[in-house]
Amino acid sequence: MIKETSGTNRGQGHRKRLRERFLKSSLKGFHDYEVIELLLSLNTPRKDCKQSAKLLLKQFKTFQAVLEASHEALCGIEGVGPANSLGIRLIKEVSDRYLEARIISKDVVQNPRDLMAYLKQVIGHKTKEVFAGIFLDAKNRVLTSKILFTGTLTTSSVYPREVIISALQHNAAAMIFAHNHPSGDVDPSRSDIEITRKLFFALKYVGIILHEHMIIGNEGFYSFAAHGLISKLNKEFDECNE
Repeated sequence: MIKETSGTNRGQGHRKRLRERFLKSSLKGFHDYEVIELLLSLNTPRKDCKQSAKLLLKQFKTFQAVLEASHEALCGIEGVGPANSLGIRLIKEVSDRYLEARIISKDVVQNPRDLMAYLKQVIGHKTKEVFAGIFLDAKNRVLTSKILFTGTLTTSSVYPREVIISALQHNAAAMIFAHNHPSGDVDPSRSDIEITRKLFFALKYVGIILHEHMIIGNEGFYSFAAHGLISKLNKEFDECNE
């Protein structure tokens, strides 16, 4: 009985030290497993969470993948359970919403930093390809963002009609597209280029500007605009409609 109480006190002391470290300097200096451990401790009273935190990282490989994991997958890890799964998924969704709020009503064409942070957070670490649309007003301020398509992206799985309907519903004057490459290789495929061309022309014909298409990887990104591909499409469109 004495040993059990002693162990409990050591665990409580460890939790207290983690929380004090966080309150003093946020997450600076924390290992990934310590961040997860601190998060698990909020919903796990009187139990050591270090082992469960390390099991999560072992199973899902990266901190980002832990946050992206499904409820069922998280509950499959010893010591996690429904309450902790809810906490982990809630943290991810709250973070996404916070970063989205930072770009609403902002001119992300002239000042793209917050947009990049948002896109890396929301789609950069997904294990499936997703195609996002950022809807802008006439002053390039963000109206909203939306995941338009999910799954392997091909020219037959991305529908310009649906994009145009969404753009008109949001009264968008311009758009930015972004999708992720789960492989981490951000170079555009032939299909990526064809999709961009198809959407650029479809939007242009209804008076909506496409400013950018970005491919987001685990680390870097590829900008169609920075590589001159959007300018090239503008020129091609003008030549076709002279």
